[in-house]
Amino acid sequence: MINKNTLISVSALLAISLGVLSTLTILSNGNTLTPENKMPDAIMNDVTATIYDKMGKVSMRIVTPKLVHYTQQDATDFNNPVVTLYRNSLQPWVINANFAESTNGLDNVKFWDNVTVHHPASEDNPATIIKTTTLTVHPNLQTAETPALITLIQPNITVNAIGMTADMNSGDIHLLSQARGEYAPTS
Repeated sequence: MINKNTLISVSALLAISLGVLSTLTILSNGNTLTPENKMPDAIMNDVTATIYDKMGKVSMRIVTPKLVHYTQQDATDFNNPVVTLYRNSLQPWVINANFAESTNGLDNVKFWDNVTVHHPASEDNPATIIKTTTLTVHPNLQTAETPALITLIQPNITVNAIGMTADMNSGDIHLLSQARGEYAPTS
């Protein structure tokens, strides 16, 4: 017959062993149990942030009802962001989506779910609207890209394609594959 104290001791030892084993498994996969990886270090509501370049000119404006920042990878999650990128042209690029995430500060910003890019007409380029499901923007390189289906709308023309790269300074947009357009001249 097993003693009650022996049964409790074996149960406790088994529970401790399982806890140590699961902790070692998590740590061996490169994950840590530190709170910095699980918890945000900042949460802000109703944010309007203006970012300036080294010369003191506005380079970017971010408007979002909520952002959450994490120390790991200097990452930030945005809800319903509107990001305005000011470049060499007089007209800025305006990007909005349901969600976005930046990593390494603002080096890479990935937008997803109802992504719309708007670039008003300038001397060199017509007004352009691009709609897609996902878009990665590199603000410091002044480029944007997506492998997803896009719809590009300019006066009198609508083009559907799979994938795109864009140079936000020059306004050059390169469609990657399966581009099909519809031209509808105004009367």
